[in-house]
Amino acid sequence: MLTLLGFGMVITFMTLIMTKRASPLVALIAIPLIFALVAGFGSEALGKMMLDGIRLLAPTGVMLMFAILYFGIMIDAGLFDPVVKAILRSVGNDPMKVVVGTAVLAALVSLDGDGSTTYMITVASVLPLYKRLGLNPLNLTCVTILAGGVMNLTPWGGPLARAATALHVDPSEVFLPLIPVMAVGVGGVFLLAYFLGLRERQRLGKLVLAPAPLAPTVVFHQAHQPQPVVTASAVIIETDPAEVLKRPKLRWFNALLTVALLVGLITSILPLPVLFMLAFAIAIVVNYPQVAEQRARITAHAGNVLAVVSLIFAAGVFTGILSGTGMVEAMSGSLLHVVPKSWAPALATITALASMPFTFFISNDAFYYGVLPIVSEMASTAGITPVEMARASLIGQPVHLLSPLVPSTYLLVGLANVEFGDHQKFTIKWAVLVCLLMMVASLLFGLFPLMAR
Repeated sequence: MLTLLGFGMVITFMTLIMTKRASPLVALIAIPLIFALVAGFGSEALGKMMLDGIRLLAPTGVMLMFAILYFGIMIDAGLFDPVVKAILRSVGNDPMKVVVGTAVLAALVSLDGDGSTTYMITVASVLPLYKRLGLNPLNLTCVTILAGGVMNLTPWGGPLARAATALHVDPSEVFLPLIPVMAVGVGGVFLLAYFLGLRERQRLGKLVLAPAPLAPTVVFHQAHQPQPVVTASAVIIETDPAEVLKRPKLRWFNALLTVALLVGLITSILPLPVLFMLAFAIAIVVNYPQVAEQRARITAHAGNVLAVVSLIFAAGVFTGILSGTGMVEAMSGSLLHVVPKSWAPALATITALASMPFTFFISNDAFYYGVLPIVSEMASTAGITPVEMARASLIGQPVHLLSPLVPSTYLLVGLANVEFGDHQKFTIKWAVLVCLLMMVASLLFGLFPLMAR
């Protein structure tokens, strides 16, 4: 009975999300509650399960909240602006350098864990160069999305938080060993960018950059702000609101603070939530000392914080009920009767490979909260730990971002003015290669076993 209800709950959850009949936030709360009531569990038992799940995920939710706020403050203060400008200066009129510079810029901006921000900053910075040099914009979308797919494996990026949440493991245990693998993945994207750039150089040659056409600068305006007035005789230029937030005099301080934070993350000197809380408190007080400024910066990033953290706590309800009712054990036991026992030692590798098509055809929420816990329970019979399964499940993320289920990808192709299908066809083979490269690196670094003994 629990097996049927468990599979029914997962299938219902996945179907509702994939068909967009329910948001992940609502589905994570309502679906397990309904199925647990059908299974005969009362309010007292359900309350305990749900709170147990939320307690387990509370540190992850706190870490994500302050990580998003910290990197938002760093972007507001202009920490990355000199690097962006240096990249744009260095690429010149060489197609190869332009494509490589695109990959470097995308990897850097992806540190904030928000794909939409990465795409907006990267495309806005380099698309004019692509147009003036006649470069294929599919190169831009390809290297940008792949760099973002690799860098999005940080604990505050989303997929890793979901994997750690679903399997009730410490995000730092998943992330820290992944750093060399991410370095290999980013290196692979840079090599790909070099190859694509050489191909463009051979097609176009080293070009002379034509002067940019005279046109008013495009500025994003708040809804309440007056729009710029353009006449034949004059252009009224408004101050970009983002420029008011820049703190160029504090750039070295912000850089040192960020380096100190990353060192703290790697050395685990303090728990991740505590590190991000401290770093955020220091950053906002130093960069925006006025209380009104601090309130405005927090409000500006509150939307991103709420969207991510609310999903984490809702996932606590889902995983708490899935575990507390015994559905996970029942489902994995049933699968063990179907899946050959000889497969269990290879389930980490199988999961790494399967994460590519699975996360392409279903959402990350459905995969990490619905599929991964069951497979991990099966793998545990062969001695494969949940941490190893969490790492293996992340390998397919560069392919996942090509899925039509990922809203931010539509933003990327829209900004670059390319067709979604063309982008998929151009990028999919390179995404698979990057995933395989990361899987091989993971096996070599011992992040999960090829075959458990």
